[in-house]
Amino acid sequence: MRIAVLGSGSWGSALAKVVSDNGHDVRLWGRRPELAAQIRETRENATFLPGARFGATLRATALLDEALDGAEMVVMAVPTHGIRETLRQCAHDIPRNAPVVSATKGIEQDTLFFVNEMLASEVPSTRDTFVALSGPSFAREVAAGLPTVVVAASRDLALAREVQRAFWCDNLFRVYLSDDVVGVEVGGALKNVIAIAAGASDGLGFGHNARAALITRGLAEIARLAMKMGGDALTLAGLAGMGDLVLTCTGDLSRNRTVGFELGRGRTLDDILGGMRQVAEGVRTTKSAHDLARREGVYMPIIEQVHATLYEGKELRRAVHELMTREAGHERD
Repeated sequence: MRIAVLGSGSWGSALAKVVSDNGHDVRLWGRRPELAAQIRETRENATFLPGARFGATLRATALLDEALDGAEMVVMAVPTHGIRETLRQCAHDIPRNAPVVSATKGIEQDTLFFVNEMLASEVPSTRDTFVALSGPSFAREVAAGLPTVVVAASRDLALAREVQRAFWCDNLFRVYLSDDVVGVEVGGALKNVIAIAAGASDGLGFGHNARAALITRGLAEIARLAMKMGGDALTLAGLAGMGDLVLTCTGDLSRNRTVGFELGRGRTLDDILGGMRQVAEGVRTTKSAHDLARREGVYMPIIEQVHATLYEGKELRRAVHELMTREAGHERD
C-alpha cells in the first residue's frame, strides 16, 4: 500500500524504513526541503538517523500534499508541539478512510489533549480511524533491524490489524493489538517524565535501588491517571507501560533520561536542551502531566517534583528529600 509518514526526525525515518523495507510505497515528509533533497540523493537521513539506508520504495518530500496524495495509511511522527500546526496545513489532504497512526508520545500543553484528541479536533473523521503505535522502541535500533516489539491500539481492532500487517516483519518488528487507546497514550506520554526523574537519580549517583523504585512507583502514578481517564491498568503492565518505561529509564539512547542525568550532574536545563539536536518530549510533557493530574485530581508525587525542578527552580536534592520523607502508606493506595 501507499503510506505517508509525516515527520522526518529519527523516529519517523525509522518507521518509514520499516514499512518501506516491507515493500510498501512510502512518502516521508519533513518541513525542511534541504533535508528531503539530501534523503532523496543519498538514500540516508544523515542528520537524524545516520547509517540507516533507505530502499527504492521510499521517497522524501517537503510537500504535504505530495506526501498524502493517494495515501492508504498516514503515520504521524511529528513532535507533539508541532502536530496541530501540521494538521491545519493538511487537514483536507488526509484521506477520509485511511488509518491514521500516531507514533508520537505526548500531551498538548494548553488543551491537555493527547494525540487522538488533537486529531479529532482538527480532522473529525479521524475519530473513527485512529490507531496509537507505542512500546519500547529506540529509533536507532529499529532502523538497524534489531528485534523490536510494540503495540497498535485502536477502538476498531480491524484498523489495528491493518497497522499490524503493514509494520510486521518476522524476526525484526512484532506488533501486538490493543483496544485501549487511552492506556497506550497515557503510558507512552508519561514514561518520558519518569525517565527524567530516573536520569536525575543516576546523575546524582543514587544507584540501582533508587532507579528501580522510581520506575515502579512511576508506573503506579501513570496507571492511576490512565484508570481515572478510562484506561485499563493491565495495559500499563504491558509494552506501552512497563516495557516502554523500563527502556526509557535505563537506555543510554533515551533523550529524556539524558536530560535528567545531566540535571543530576549540575547542568542547567537551558544548557542541556541547547546542545540537543532532537526533541526530549518529557520536558514539555512534564508541564502537561502536572496540569492534567491537578485537573483530574490524581496524586502524582514524582511528576509533581519533576515539574517543580524543571519549572519552579526547586533544587534536585530538595525534591528527593520531599519524595523520601512523605508519609508512607499502603503500596496499592
